[in-house]
Amino acid sequence: MPSPKFAAGDAFPDLTWDTAGGGSISPAQGSGWRLLIVYRGKHCPLCKKYLGTLQEMLGDFAAQGITVYTISADHKEKAEADVVDQGWTFPVGYDLTPTQMRKLGTYVSDPRSPTETDRPFSEPALFAINPAGQVQVLDISNAPFARPDLAGLLGGLKYIMANDYPIRGRD
Repeated sequence: MPSPKFAAGDAFPDLTWDTAGGGSISPAQGSGWRLLIVYRGKHCPLCKKYLGTLQEMLGDFAAQGITVYTISADHKEKAEADVVDQGWTFPVGYDLTPTQMRKLGTYVSDPRSPTETDRPFSEPALFAINPAGQVQVLDISNAPFARPDLAGLLGGLKYIMANDYPIRGRD
């Protein structure tokens, strides 16, 4: 169970991860709007499909001034293999630890078998971080089958930005 509960309006924690191909991501340190997508890892075909859609929409997010990041518990070699195999051009972080997963309030799962993966991993989550560094929108799932529609999310973020829409669901 996620603990403690990560709430809308909270400051995004100051976490940094290395990325496939070099460099690092620190979503809390960015400027402007940022979107962090937590995915299950290389073993998940639904993640590949979801991140494939993200890749197709990357220009749409960029046109709205939204910087996109992704992260999983995979080790460097798996993350780099996925970037090459899938053709992803967004930053792909790796080595998300169970401690960091709990800090983000995500659900943590153990592999069903050694052929699935070799370590605990986070179930899907998404954090839209506003220019003040607060989590404006979040979605935390306990299974790979429930994730926000990216086109709907982008439309919602456009509305938020255009209308100075407040952070909702604080309690």
